[in-house]
Amino acid sequence: MNRPIRVLIAKPGLDGHDRGALIIAQALRDEGMEVIYTGLRQSPAQIVATAIQEDVDVIGLSCLSGAHNELFPEVVRLLKENRADDIIVIGGGVIPQEDIVYLKEQGIAEIFTSGTTTKETADYIRQAVGAREAKA
Repeated sequence: MNRPIRVLIAKPGLDGHDRGALIIAQALRDEGMEVIYTGLRQSPAQIVATAIQEDVDVIGLSCLSGAHNELFPEVVRLLKENRADDIIVIGGGVIPQEDIVYLKEQGIAEIFTSGTTTKETADYIRQAVGAREAKA
């Protein structure tokens, strides 16, 4: 890849807490990635439109409200509908362990829960984008 990895960090739904998303955004910048942060209370359609417009490699979704089982798969569905399903979708926040399998079945590449280091997240993104590029 001849350019920095581009990551969109988004807060879908009505969740009003963004401290974790802001920490991840800054950490990924510090790791050399280009980061776009959409701000609070974004709809899945807004997130997908921004991701396509900004030509991102990865969408990072953060959810603390408990609506992740509805919002995260909707982002994946809209990416497919817009023929942009080459964008990798990851998630994080307060997500119960029992929901992770479901989210992965719905197309979320990885879920990062409390205790995951920002370095682990950055390393995963590099690996996932590298694997996608190798397939192309």
